[in-house]
Parts: sequence; C-alpha cells; structure tokens
Amino acid sequence: MKTKAAVLWETNTPWSIEEIELDPPRRGEVLVRLFASGMCHSDEHLVTGDVPFALPIIGGHEGAGVVEQVGEGVTSVQVGDHVIFSFIPACGRCPSCSTGHQNLCDLGAFLGAGMQISDGTSRHHARGEDLKTMCLLGTFAHHTVVNEASCVKVDDDIPLELACLLGCGVVTGWGSAVYTAEVKPGDTVIVVGIGGVGANALQGAKLAGAKQVIAIDPVPFKRDIAMKFGADLAYASMEDALPAVEELTAGRMAQKVILTMGVGNGQLLGSALALASKRGRVVVTNIHPASETSAAVSLMDVTLMEKQIVGGLFGSGNPRADIPKLIELWRDGQLNLEPLITNTYPLEGVNEGYEAMRSGSNIRGVLRYE
Repeated sequence: MKTKAAVLWETNTPWSIEEIELDPPRRGEVLVRLFASGMCHSDEHLVTGDVPFALPIIGGHEGAGVVEQVGEGVTSVQVGDHVIFSFIPACGRCPSCSTGHQNLCDLGAFLGAGMQISDGTSRHHARGEDLKTMCLLGTFAHHTVVNEASCVKVDDDIPLELACLLGCGVVTGWGSAVYTAEVKPGDTVIVVGIGGVGANALQGAKLAGAKQVIAIDPVPFKRDIAMKFGADLAYASMEDALPAVEELTAGRMAQKVILTMGVGNGQLLGSALALASKRGRVVVTNIHPASETSAAVSLMDVTLMEKQIVGGLFGSGNPRADIPKLIELWRDGQLNLEPLITNTYPLEGVNEGYEAMRSGSNIRGVLRYE
C-alpha cells in the first residue's frame, strides 16, 4: 500500500514528507493505522546526529493507532484493537523481561538498525530505497508495520492523541521519579529540564509522596507550567537553585535529582551532584551525544558522601504493565495528560512542531492524522 511519512535523508536537514510504499506485515508483525504521534526530543537527536542511527529513516517513536492487519503467528493483538507503541519492544522471555526489566529487553539490540526484528529487512520504501524506522516504529506516518513485541493493547476509551504520549515521554518521566530515582514520601526532589519527560517526572515525584518538588528550566513558560504538574518552586538554573535548596533543606540538599534536559551535558553533572544530599541519587534520563565520553564531577564527593549516579531508560519501566497502570491513574484523575499537549499539527507540520520545541514554546507537540 501507499501511505505518507516524514523521512530524514541526511542529518541537519528538515524532515521530508514523502509518499512511501509499505509492504504487508509478515510473521509476527502488524499493520497499524496511526491516529497520533508525539514529537519527542529523541527524534531531534536523529537530525543533529547525537544518536547515530542509520539513515534514511522514518521518524517518530511515540504513537497510537488501530490495528488494520496482522501477520501470521500474531497472538497478542487482532484487527480493530487500539494499541500504543512502546519504543522499547518487549519479548517477555529474555533475562531482562523475565526479571521485570522490559525496558532492557534483548530486542532493543535491533533499535539502531531500524529494520524489522523478524528478518532484518524493511517494510518501508521510498525513492527506490529501503527506509529504517525510529525505534522500529516510524510513527511520523499515517500507517506503519511493526513487530507485535512493540504493541501494547489498550481499551478504546482513551483518546489516541493522549494515548500516544504513553509510548515514551509519560512513562519515561514518571518512571524516572517512581522507579529509577525511587522517590520516597518526604523526599526533596529536583527535576532539571521541563519538557515532555520532565513534566511527567514532576508528576511521578508528587504522586510518590515527595515533600518538596523543585523544577529547573531556563524558559519562563516552562517554569510556569511546571506548577501544573506538581512543582512547588521553579528556578532558571541549577546555580540559581543551589542557595534556595540549601536554605529549604537546612543544608541537607535534595534526596533525588532527575536530569531530563533535551540534550545532556557532562559538564553539568557536577552541578547536579552539588544539589544532591548525602546518599542522594542523580538520575540521568536525558540523552547525551554519543560522542560525549567525559563528565565534570567530583569523585571525592561521590565517595565521601556516597552519592549515586544512575542511568534511566524508559523510566526503568515495564511497558506492558506500566502503560495500562498510567491509563488507570489518568482515569482516576491522578495523572495529567491533556496539559502536556501544547499544540497539534498535521504530518506536514512536523518541522514547524520541532521549531517550536527548539524555541521552548512546546511542552509536547503532537501530530494528528485524519
């Protein structure tokens, strides 16, 4: 079939809206008609080359839609099911999945290649070339073919433009606080970078019982909106926040510092550690450029104060358990999804949406497909 998609042919160029040829699903695969896709900063890392995935590639890894066709052997979904894509596929059988760490599923080894898990070939084609797909999904498209390991069936009462955000940003941010940081009741928590991930880290910290939640972002609009997601205070930089945190905690500092900036910077890691208490934990959720191999930290501070630096992928969450769980929290009014969406765009507006993200005027832009 023919459909439309946003393709990145070269780094540092705009997304190109293309008519593509899409093959039918093969064994273990499903064809999904997409209704919405979140515009996550991780796709911007493809444009800048910070994440060196193979090109040309269809962008997008936050998506939700309806199954239109299933390949041989598919058992977890059927035609007509509403699904949210998990940007980390989960097989349910590898050592990571079987020990409750689906975010580290062995199938993640296929992400960089961007080809189908089943046979290493492509179902997406344009200009006579095979196209890769971001995180094996390619949600910047009206239709896509994915492995069933990437699909999480959900009830059809949640609007798909909200549902799509649960494929990455919501679980990643919420889980960074609840799972990776292990926020406890009474903790002081700092979230650095208030975008689609950071806003949900604020929500997770508040729901986990944090006493004080502090947001840090240089953009005034984001500091203002942080209050809607659970922040008690907001500052423009870690340096600005330091004296206030010292006073607020009687010098004990924050038990948890969660880094959710659009692009990580190893030179700022020392500032994050300075905000952390004895035995405090700094969670690195944001993506750093693949070429960055050093960080400015006081290792004596790490040793003598027993401070921790912990990485977090998908918020250390389990997509098949946590996506339905967060939908229930949304239904019960304990999780805000609607305020996350600043603007919506058609597929043709993808470059406009990313320009808004770069300028700091979007928390999350969403592509909506008719």
